[in-house]
Amino acid sequence: MSEIKTVDARGLSCPQPALQTEQLLKRLTSGTVEVLLDSGTSRDNVTRIAKKAGWSVAIETKPGEGFRLLLKK
Repeated sequence: MSEIKTVDARGLSCPQPALQTEQLLKRLTSGTVEVLLDSGTSRDNVTRIAKKAGWSVAIETKPGEGFRLLLKK
C-alpha cells in the first residue's frame, strides 16, 4: 500500500493552497494525496488543478473544520 501524501493548507490564503498542491502533484506520477483546506475558494482551485492534471477528486466536508480532498491517480 502506498503512502498518502498530505498537504495541510488550512489557514493559508489563496493562491498558496493551490500552489502547494500543484507542486506536489508535479512530483508524483500516481498515488493518493490528501489536501486539508478551510475555504471554498481553495477547494475549488485545488479541484480544478488536480482534475486538469488527470487526478480524480473526492471532496469531504468537515463541519467546523473545512474540507478534506482525496486526490488519486
